[in-house]
Amino acid sequence: MKNILRLFLMISFLLLMSYNLAISQQLRGFDTNLDKRSIDLDELIDGGPGKDGIPSIDNPDFISQEEASDWLRGREPVISLEINGEARAYPIQILMWHEIANDELGGVPVSVTFCPLCYSAIVFDRRHGGEVLEFGVSGLLRHSDMIMFDRQTESLWQQFSGEALVGDYTGDFLTIIPSQLISFDQFRETYPDAKVLSRDTGHRRNYGENPYAGYDDINNSPFLLRKDVPGEISPMEKVVGVRTENQVKGYTYSVTREKGVLHDTVGGEPVVIFHLDGMASALDNREIHRSRDDGATGVFSPILGDKELAFEYRDGKVYDLNTESEWIITGRAVSGPLEGEQLETMVYGDYFAFAWLVFYPETEMMK
Repeated sequence: MKNILRLFLMISFLLLMSYNLAISQQLRGFDTNLDKRSIDLDELIDGGPGKDGIPSIDNPDFISQEEASDWLRGREPVISLEINGEARAYPIQILMWHEIANDELGGVPVSVTFCPLCYSAIVFDRRHGGEVLEFGVSGLLRHSDMIMFDRQTESLWQQFSGEALVGDYTGDFLTIIPSQLISFDQFRETYPDAKVLSRDTGHRRNYGENPYAGYDDINNSPFLLRKDVPGEISPMEKVVGVRTENQVKGYTYSVTREKGVLHDTVGGEPVVIFHLDGMASALDNREIHRSRDDGATGVFSPILGDKELAFEYRDGKVYDLNTESEWIITGRAVSGPLEGEQLETMVYGDYFAFAWLVFYPETEMMK
C-alpha cells in the first residue's frame, strides 16, 4: 500500500512539474504576476510567434488619402475610428501583420486591434488604473483569440472581451470605443480629409497580401480552438455582434445582408443595423483587394434628437421613412432634409460566429 502511495505521489509530482514546465515555456520572457489570474494557465496556447513576434505599431505615421490610394484599393477594409470630431483609417492590410496599433486620437489614447483568427476589429481606450497602457502581442491564444499584454505590468488581456485574465489587472476590463470595419471608399465618402495609417511602420511586411488566404470559408474550422461552439450556426459564418451594458445580441450575415436594414432592441435600447455592399473580405483571397464582397455593416441608435427614425432598404440604399433622406454605411445622411446628420454608433463588431458564441454562449442570435 505504501509503495502504491509513493508511486501515486511521484506520478503526481512529475505531472505537476511537467505542467509547470509547459506553462513556464509558454510564458518565457514575461514578467507577469501569475499569482493573480482568473483562468487556468493551460487555457493559453502558444500561437507560434512568441512575445512581440508580431510587432505592434507604437509610433504610427499617417498620410493623406491621396497618398494611400497608391496602394490601398477602394474595396479594401479599414477600421474607421472617430473621436471628438477627429477621424482616422487603419487599413486591415497593415494591421493583419501587426494586430495592434497604439495611437492617440481626439485626445484619447487608444489601441486599435485586429485578430485575424476571430475577424475581430476592436478599439480600446488605453487609459486604465490611473495609467496610459501600451499593448503588445503576446503570441498566446485563448479560444483562438489574440492575448494582448500591457507593457506596464505585463498583465495578459483577452482581445475579444478586453478582460485581463492573468497579472496585476486580473478581473479588470478595458473600455471599448465604437468603431467600424468599412471599405476605404466608404471611409473617404464620410471623412474626405481624414488621415490614413501609413505603411511606413519600421517593419518590412507583404502589406496588401493576406497570409491567411482561404481562412474566411464557412466550411473551415477555427484555428486551435479547443472549446465546443454552442448553437447550430456554422462556426465560420460571420455575425454582427452588438454589446450593451444590459445585453449582447448577435445577427448572422445571412439575415443582415438579406434585409439590408434591420430594426431591433438590445438591452432595452432601440438599434438599427445597416448592411451594404462595397467591402471586400479581409481573409478570402491572397490579394485582399481581389477578395469577395461581403459588404460592410453599421449598428446605430435610430434616435436623432427627440425622434426615433424608421429606416428602409431600397435598391441597395438606405432611406429613413420620416423624411426620405438617404443614409450611408457610416450612419450619415447624404441627401434629403436630414443631410449632414449623424447617427450614434453603437459598440458592435463583425466576427466569426465561433468567437462570438464562445465568449457569449448565452447570447440571443438572430439567424
